Amino acid sequence: MNHIVETQRKYFNTHETKELKFRLSQLAKLEETLKSNEKLLYEAIYKDFKKSEFDTFVSELALLYSDIKDAKRNLRKWARVKRVGTNMLNFPAKSYIIPEPLGVCLVIGAWNYPYQLTLAPVIAAMAAGNTVIIKPSEIAANTSAVMAKLINENFNPNYLKVVEGGILETTELLNQKFDKIFFTGSPQVGKIVYQAAAKHLTPVTLELGGKSPAFITEDCNLKMTVKRLVWAKFLNAGQTCIAPDYVLVHKNIEDQFLELLKSEIEKEQFSIDNKNYTQIINDRNVTRLSGLIDSNKVCYGGVVNASERTIQPTILQNITFQDKVMQEEIFGPILPVISYEKLEDAINKVNEHPKPLACYVFTNNKLQKNKILKEISFGGGAINDGVMHIANSKLPFGGVGNSGMGSYHGEAGFRTFTHYKSILEKSNLIELSLKYYPHSEGKLNWIKRFMGL
Repeated sequence: MNHIVETQRKYFNTHETKELKFRLSQLAKLEETLKSNEKLLYEAIYKDFKKSEFDTFVSELALLYSDIKDAKRNLRKWARVKRVGTNMLNFPAKSYIIPEPLGVCLVIGAWNYPYQLTLAPVIAAMAAGNTVIIKPSEIAANTSAVMAKLINENFNPNYLKVVEGGILETTELLNQKFDKIFFTGSPQVGKIVYQAAAKHLTPVTLELGGKSPAFITEDCNLKMTVKRLVWAKFLNAGQTCIAPDYVLVHKNIEDQFLELLKSEIEKEQFSIDNKNYTQIINDRNVTRLSGLIDSNKVCYGGVVNASERTIQPTILQNITFQDKVMQEEIFGPILPVISYEKLEDAINKVNEHPKPLACYVFTNNKLQKNKILKEISFGGGAINDGVMHIANSKLPFGGVGNSGMGSYHGEAGFRTFTHYKSILEKSNLIELSLKYYPHSEGKLNWIKRFMGL
C-alpha cells in the first residue's frame, strides 16, 4: 500500500495531472472505457444483487456520464484563476485565487450503488487534477472486480489504481498518508475513517446515512405523493442512502394514504423477474432486515425469502419512535408509517434524533413546507418528490452532523478535491511607510482610515 501511494505521489509531483488538457483527456477516456464495457458492468452488478440493466443505467451509469459531461463542459471555468478585490491597506497590489489539486486521494466506495457511489467522487478528483486510489466495497464483489479490471487495465496505476480487498486492506490503506480521503458508507465506519485521517491531518469528506423522514401533510396531492414515494422507497429494494426511511403522515389522511400505498405497490408488481426490484445484498442483511419486521404491525407485505435474498415491499403501521425499526437506518424495503396530529410534534420528534441525510416534504401548504425546511437540519432533499435531488449536479450533495460532512456533484465535487490558494501580488512602484518603524499616532490613524475603522 505504501508503494502504491508513494508512486502516485511521485507522479503527482511531475505536475502532469494539473494540465487541463490531461484532465479532459482522462475524463474522456474514463467515459469511453465505461461505455465500451457496459455489458460487463451490467453482468457484474446482476451477479451481485440482480439489478436490471434499466435500473443500472438510470441510477448509476447515466449519472456518471452526466458528471463527466458536466466536468468536461465546465472544467476551464472551474479551474480558472479568479481575480478578487484588494483593500486599500495593500495598495498598490492585485489579488487572486488559484485552484490547485490536493494531491493523492483515496476514494472508498459503497456497495449499494457500487458504480455511481465509487466513481462519481473519482470523476470529481480527476477533474480537479489529482491522482486517485480507489477502494470499492468488497461486499459487492463482482462490481468491485469489474471496476478493478477496467481501470487497472486502461489507466496508468500512478494516476488511477483500484485496490480490492476487505477490512485488512482498507485498514492498511488508511494507515498511509493521503492528501484527501473521500468515504461513502455508514456513520460507524465513517468514525474509523475520520480517526485514521486525523493522524495525518488529512481532510475528509464523509458521505454517511441516517433515518431520512418523509412528511405528508393533510393538503398534499395524495395520489401523486404515493406514486413518487413508492418509487423512491423501493428503488433498489430500499438499499438507498437517501431513500425515505419512514413516513410521518397526518392522522386525518392516514387510512386513505395506506390504502393508496398498498394499491400503488400492487400496481408496480415489484419483482426481480419484472426487472424493477433487486436482491438484498447478502444473507447478513436479510437476517438484519427480517428482525426489523414486527409481524403484529405489518399492514402490507412482510414476506421474506431468505434463499432468494428478497423481501417483499413491506408497510408497518402504528409505529412509534420506540419501535425496533426506528432505532437504526433501515436500508431495505420496509416502510414504517407514523401518524401525527400536530406538525410541531412531528418536527420535534425528528429533531430528537441525529440529523438525517435527506428529508422529503409532500405538501401544497407553503407555511408548513417552510416550517419544516427552517426547523429541521438535514443534508438535502425535495419538496413533493423523493431521491431525485441527487440527479441535479447543480445541487451539492452531502450530509450534516451524523449524516456526513462535505459535499460533491458538479462544481461542489471539484471544490471538494481542490485547494484554493490565495495570492497577493504587490507592486514595487510605491511603498507606503505606515506599517514600518517608527510607529506613531498619525500612522495608526491612517491605518484605521484605510481599514474603514
